[in-house]
Amino acid sequence: MTLLKEEKISGMLVYEGCLLKVHRDEVRLPNGKTSIREYIRHPGAVVVLPFLEDGDVVLERQFRYPANQVFIECPAGKIDPGESLEETARRELLEETGYTCRELRYLGKTHPGIGYTDEVIYLYEGHGLSRQEVKRDDDEFLEIFHVPFEEARQMVMRGEITDAKSVAAILLSYENRRSETRI
Repeated sequence: MTLLKEEKISGMLVYEGCLLKVHRDEVRLPNGKTSIREYIRHPGAVVVLPFLEDGDVVLERQFRYPANQVFIECPAGKIDPGESLEETARRELLEETGYTCRELRYLGKTHPGIGYTDEVIYLYEGHGLSRQEVKRDDDEFLEIFHVPFEEARQMVMRGEITDAKSVAAILLSYENRRSETRI
């Protein structure tokens, strides 16, 4: 595996925004030649697949500017400095949906764009939901709705849910449920 590793020779910060930092590095390749790598540093994020007591899941519709379309997603958001994954999950769930949860179950993690970013998204299920006041950021506009979990899975299979973090959370949750019933 070390035969595949690239070594950083030099690097520079090309752009620093509110959320992202764009870097450009010169690297030494395994064969000794050099190349350029451009990539984005990201603080990481957390996604929550929230389950209501009746088995429905809470989803949201949100317009995403870069893709110029409305997506169906699970509640999610970036990790703030000094914040634990669980704190991020609970904060984002409340901010976006108005729900708190009694229990978080870790599903796994995903690397959504390994060719151009170091972002890691941590995936959770949320259980024991309780309705609170919605506390959205001023620039967040969402439509919250809920569907049976199996319908959410079918939405993934039909291509209605294409957001990678939401697809991963729904399918990992489905596989966990299947594994639990086989034991």
